[in-house]
Amino acid sequence: MFIVRRFFAWKNGSRFNQYLMAVILSIPLLCFGMIQGWLSPMRRILESSENPIDHPYTKDEYSWAASVTYITAIIVGLPLGYFMDRFGRKIMSLVTISTIMAYWLIKIISLEPSSFIIARAVAGFPCSAVYIIMPCYIKEISDIDLRSAFGSLYILIRNVGYLTSYVLADLLSVYAMLWVGFGVAAVIFLLFLLLPETPEYLIKTGKVDEAKEVLAWLRGINVTDDRLVRDIDTIIYRDKQTTMEAKSTWATIFHDATTRKAFIISWVIKVAQQFDGYLIVLIYASSIFDVAADSVNIKLSANQQVMVVGAVQLVGSMSATALVEKTGTKKLLLGTSFTMGVGMGILSIWFYLTASGWSLPGWIPVLALCLAIISDAAGFQPVSYIVITDMFTFHLRGQVSAFINVCGKGANFIQVKGFHALNQAIGIQSTFLIFALICFGSCLFSIIFFPETRGRSLDEIYKELAGKNKKEDNQNQPQV
Repeated sequence: MFIVRRFFAWKNGSRFNQYLMAVILSIPLLCFGMIQGWLSPMRRILESSENPIDHPYTKDEYSWAASVTYITAIIVGLPLGYFMDRFGRKIMSLVTISTIMAYWLIKIISLEPSSFIIARAVAGFPCSAVYIIMPCYIKEISDIDLRSAFGSLYILIRNVGYLTSYVLADLLSVYAMLWVGFGVAAVIFLLFLLLPETPEYLIKTGKVDEAKEVLAWLRGINVTDDRLVRDIDTIIYRDKQTTMEAKSTWATIFHDATTRKAFIISWVIKVAQQFDGYLIVLIYASSIFDVAADSVNIKLSANQQVMVVGAVQLVGSMSATALVEKTGTKKLLLGTSFTMGVGMGILSIWFYLTASGWSLPGWIPVLALCLAIISDAAGFQPVSYIVITDMFTFHLRGQVSAFINVCGKGANFIQVKGFHALNQAIGIQSTFLIFALICFGSCLFSIIFFPETRGRSLDEIYKELAGKNKKEDNQNQPQV
């Protein structure tokens, strides 16, 4: 039915196609990671006489370029859930990649400050879309026991994008780097044309036969396989049941206590992760490395510093996929939110003591910085995305994901714009103490309220949220 099927087919069953699609579907996050990663090493060039347009950017121009992405991300993020349900995961993924191509193309045409700000505004679309569309797409093509691992994968791929930009910006000219970014996005666009839509969306639009073919391809089995027929029937049943109830997303959340609880948990975890100080640690990384250089006699250039940060992010992300399979989402969230709080607490104490005249080793803040970056990348961040897709039905998933992610972008904007004002009001040590308390509070909240989601069906998760017996009372019911 679709081109890729001709190249990958197994008679006895295989989940290779699910792994293949999960990797491909994560690559738009690599593209967005390259967009965000490009900012850090380019700031020194764009604000200096080395700027390729022969006049440097002002700090105000660069500030607007850095923050305008979050403004447009908030604006376009809210309707994305509706558009995703209306036009499908594949179409909206292609639109997302098109905006990534547009971002690079605008800068290739002109690097004037006004053009750069427009390009960054365009980047607001993928800034929301890659975190809303791709997690839903990945969940709906994967088996239940693979979803948590795949959910960690797209944060890993995004951080590969960050590091790619850091390294290439040090090796290539400005315009060569722009063409690389555009070329990667163009190749991914062509690749996405070959991908199938998700079985759940196809059934929602009445394309049951095509949904069977897609699900059979994903599992490497025949379309007449009893397991596939049973799972398709279950998806059809749930689709009809939800259609008969005919409630809007927000009406369902308001009237159904269990769904409302799932929404509150997802929202709290997401917003707490965005306010955990991760962005601010990245902003202060350069200053911390400079202080450390005086103690350990290792002087890194600005680009080398961001490469170290990118490598630390990548190590954390690589740990996430393995850890979520070993520990589950709940233990991973607890452990990483707690260690993130420890890292922020050490930074708070270090800033306080050094401001009081103490002379402390420079490796202490570097260790705390690395602990915070690894903790966020290894669990706190990916779990905040996994939980949104794991705890809602197809009919709620898109719009809930859009709303919660928009709240996250709002948190990002508040931090970037309000950080310096908060520092002036209460001091940087108190600011980092607030971040530490948010992390510890999130850990405590997760202990009390957060359910384990790895390898569990939505029915099992909702039973726990409702306080019912966790034992399976319908063992023959397929889990999809």
